[in-house]
Amino acid sequence: MAIKKNKIHKTQDNQRVENGLSIRRFAFTYLILMSVFFILIGFDPVLKLIDINGLYTHAVVWITAKLLSVLGIASACRGSVIDLSYLSLDVKFGCNGLEAVMIYSVAVIAFPAPWKKKFAGVSAGFVVIQVVNIMRIIGLAYSGIYARNYFEYIHTYMAQGIMIAISLGVFFIYLNYARLMEKVAQ
Repeated sequence: MAIKKNKIHKTQDNQRVENGLSIRRFAFTYLILMSVFFILIGFDPVLKLIDINGLYTHAVVWITAKLLSVLGIASACRGSVIDLSYLSLDVKFGCNGLEAVMIYSVAVIAFPAPWKKKFAGVSAGFVVIQVVNIMRIIGLAYSGIYARNYFEYIHTYMAQGIMIAISLGVFFIYLNYARLMEKVAQ
């Protein structure tokens, strides 16, 4: 009986050590990858080659302006700005959804799972986060037109909180997907 208890304690101790190493590896990988992503979008020599944030922002602004037009709100886009009748929305980094996508994608890549699952997780998460982000910008346009007194409050507190919650929620869904697929494989 004493030998069995020692084996159980050693197994639990080994698992605690492995879990601690996994958490440290995840945190280290996350920090390194976030640094790489921020260098890719903000470092001048890289920006001279390709402005990832600028291209991304222009795409989000163009899509949002087209959807606003379909919804009956006269809009035009120029660069990072969506011009409406009485309001202009300047979509910057943090508002374009790239930051949320980066935070989510890096977490998925840093999490220990097969690359096939990571690719599926990043792809699905990108789509969900961007769809929600474009809906958020459309909502901000509506609030700027119909509830202008509350626009800053909605933008600063509600809209940003929604993006954080969606990104975190999508990551939790990915974690369940990665773990469920791991159990099915066993």
